[in-house]
Amino acid sequence: MDNVFDPVREQLFKAADKDYLAFQSGLIPGDREAKMIGVRTPVLRSLAKELLKTDDAKAFMSSLPHDFFEENQIHAFIISEMKDPGECFKAIEAFLPYVDNWATCDQMTPRSFKKAKPELLSRIDKWLASDHVFTRRFGIKMLMSEFLDNDFDPAFPEKVASVDASDYYVMMMVAWYFATALAKQYDCAIKYIEKRRLSPEAHRKTIRKACESFRISDEQKEYLRSLK
Repeated sequence: MDNVFDPVREQLFKAADKDYLAFQSGLIPGDREAKMIGVRTPVLRSLAKELLKTDDAKAFMSSLPHDFFEENQIHAFIISEMKDPGECFKAIEAFLPYVDNWATCDQMTPRSFKKAKPELLSRIDKWLASDHVFTRRFGIKMLMSEFLDNDFDPAFPEKVASVDASDYYVMMMVAWYFATALAKQYDCAIKYIEKRRLSPEAHRKTIRKACESFRISDEQKEYLRSLK
């Protein structure tokens, strides 16, 4: 990595916590400990906000792939804070191929997307069809976070139900989507459970997640349990 970023990495190692490293590496499968420093999320968010204020942010984001998990997290947090939708879309497209874990994928919550819903929908269709696991997961996440309220369309759950969810991390996001849809768009979402449109594992996970939600009534939970 270019020397201009040495201070960022220096700050990461200064903030390293060995106990947190052991905890965090256990949450993300694979040989992660060698690629993780062990920095808590609030520190990473703070570093991302500070970097975004400087001229170094674009150079940092163009220096892919990053060496450490925490650098990927900072990258995700920078994207989430970007104000211009066009620039944010460009940054997302450049970064998604390098996202290799659920944590970095799920941390990306771009605020600027709320100002570009039509463009976001067209991107989501492409992401859902991707061969890359975490790109598909991100596409589902965007449908869940941005299109389950006022912008909801009954066609959206069908998009999610049709995604290749053979990978565990995509399957889990499908379940998360439908559990959230049951809380927000029950009448539409319940049909997918009644008709068993999801894989058996996603079906079970959806019901479990929904029954853990305080946003779903006791009567609805009882009915969902009968559909196991």
